[in-house]
Amino acid sequence: MIPLSLGQLGLWFIHQMNPGSSVYTMQLASRLTGQLDRTALEEALRDVVQRHEVLRTVIRDGKGMPHQVVLDISECAVRLEYEELAEEELDAAMYEASERPFDLVRDLPLRAWLFALGPQEHVLLISMHHIVSDGWSLGPLTRDLARAYAARRRDAEPNWPPLPVQYADYTLWQRQLLGREEDPDSLASRQLAHWRVVLDGIPQELPLPADHPRPPMSDFAGGAIEFTLDAELHTALTEVARTGNATMFMVLQAGFAALLSKLGAGTDIPIGSPVAGRMDDALTDLVGYFVNLLVFRVDVSGDPSLRDLVKRVQAVALDAYDNQDIPFDHLVRELNPVRSRSRHPLFQVMLTLEDNTDAGLRFDGLTDVPVDIDAGSSMFDLALSLRENFGPDKKPAGMDAFLEYQLDLFEPETAQHVADGYRRMLTALAADPDAPISTVDVLRIPS
Repeated sequence: MIPLSLGQLGLWFIHQMNPGSSVYTMQLASRLTGQLDRTALEEALRDVVQRHEVLRTVIRDGKGMPHQVVLDISECAVRLEYEELAEEELDAAMYEASERPFDLVRDLPLRAWLFALGPQEHVLLISMHHIVSDGWSLGPLTRDLARAYAARRRDAEPNWPPLPVQYADYTLWQRQLLGREEDPDSLASRQLAHWRVVLDGIPQELPLPADHPRPPMSDFAGGAIEFTLDAELHTALTEVARTGNATMFMVLQAGFAALLSKLGAGTDIPIGSPVAGRMDDALTDLVGYFVNLLVFRVDVSGDPSLRDLVKRVQAVALDAYDNQDIPFDHLVRELNPVRSRSRHPLFQVMLTLEDNTDAGLRFDGLTDVPVDIDAGSSMFDLALSLRENFGPDKKPAGMDAFLEYQLDLFEPETAQHVADGYRRMLTALAADPDAPISTVDVLRIPS
């Protein structure tokens, strides 16, 4: 039997507790304009499911432990659901499709819909359970789908190089890499010891400016705020990162920690963030669940400047990256913090700087525009995602930002206040990186 990866195992147990939830599904949607070949697209979808074994894997329970079962492609009903509808019906149809839960024992972990808005106007929606895919996987998925579609339009099979490994190979390799925790010299033992020290005394719950008391159990219903950081601010932040020998992620995280502290969260700010988890080149073009969550515990005490705070974040981040192999869910089980069905363990706020710029659909003969989907859920109290944009000259052209929030806790006006405050914090600190964060008024735009 093929075991689950350690990350998958955590998702499996969560799924068992709430099998009807769509919190752990992920979607990709694109508006396609032009003469679309529906038959070729459905065949291409089947080609991709055949190429990536994880997309035709179900999870079965054997002797009390779940394991992977890879289905033969002949056993798989790979369908492109088709529906004609009016433009004003699209959002509701996409929301309904994306909210449909997966039965991981019986269902393929991938579904696809093609919504026809007109003869040359379609929206493709692909939904996957997180147990078989992560954000980075959207790159190889879309590249392979586009290549297969181009081949099928010519009545040919896709001519692509074989994948060096499949996801099942990774699950076995991961266990060999980590070793046995009872062995003090194993990677698992050393990294667990590290995190026990780093996370000792971490706040069980971050005090955020919530409008409502935390309920005993959350349904994780969420809302979202979209906003932007302009090119001027993007350029200034790039300069702060360059002069501090830091990354843009570190600068953005320092600003987020400063904002949360100013909003009453204290000076010990744990922020979660994903890492790709693909530590071998053989995994680059593979669809699968490799992502891991790291806890960045940021010390905001002593009224530091942005420049000082970036240095602190840099030290925390580099330390975390050196100990990133232990899956987050496994770490939680080992540290055993006080658990609650209304909050995420170890951290309740997330920051993501999207680094997968090659996840768009580029089909032969079609133009495509990504479509954002508000899934209506949020795993975290607050989750901030940012994406950098660059001009043809590779110069900073601004950032797109997306703030998810839990409706149990926040009113939309408060979430908007957090988004506006983040922009103001970054604007003020980028203008004077040596100014203490206490000098920034996040309630108004600095003059």
